[in-house]
Amino acid sequence: MEPNEYTTMAAVELQHWWYGGMRAINAALLNRVFAGRHDLRILDAGCGTGGDALFLQRYGTVVGLDLAAAAIALARERIPGRLVRGSVLHLPFADQSFDLVTSFDVLYHRAVIDERQALAEVRRVLRPNGRLLLRLPAYEWLRSRHDRQVHTRHRYTAGEVTQLLQANGFVIEQLTYALTILFPLSAAIRLFERVLPANTGESAMALPSPPLNATLRLPMQLEAAYLARGGRLPFGLSIVALAQIGHHRSDVADQ
Repeated sequence: MEPNEYTTMAAVELQHWWYGGMRAINAALLNRVFAGRHDLRILDAGCGTGGDALFLQRYGTVVGLDLAAAAIALARERIPGRLVRGSVLHLPFADQSFDLVTSFDVLYHRAVIDERQALAEVRRVLRPNGRLLLRLPAYEWLRSRHDRQVHTRHRYTAGEVTQLLQANGFVIEQLTYALTILFPLSAAIRLFERVLPANTGESAMALPSPPLNATLRLPMQLEAAYLARGGRLPFGLSIVALAQIGHHRSDVADQ
């Protein structure tokens, strides 16, 4: 990720419609299995500047890990929990250390050369019956200016994520696209970017005006309410999956 993107992230992630909407969707999936739990040991693998780790504290004790020193420094200003600099490819934690590992828009990054190794590490540090909440960007054809700014290596389909999780010993409990309602508008903007002059470098995650920010967040809140009831969205800008460790390869269910 470009260094200035961390500064932008830290400045906007507690107010920006996208971050708030995604946290609502994360909560919708997590509450289906962890509602009322406050005792979990949680690893936010790729914690960025700490906004999601702050949200995850409602479920228990959070450890944040990120490879970027700039991200760790900014996260330290926000969350009092433990922060570790390290790679998702070599998690610096003992086996069976966590009940929940989250990975929000991390495995797509060009610094992660092998998602399978990262998932093997996640599986290693999860306790029996532990869970992974994974989010990845959708559709390679939707690459945009933002992907260049955050160093995207690959965008995924639901089928790819399903295969990736199952091949690495996870049982998928819920897998869905997200940002479905806004998908036509967002896709059109991203495709239109390709015929515009080169951008000056302004972040794609700049905070919009308060009325627009609230308007854009509403569709994601509606999606979160639908997902909380076990729904599944057929397309979108992101893919979100909640998966549990399978004790044996035969435990892995078809999705």
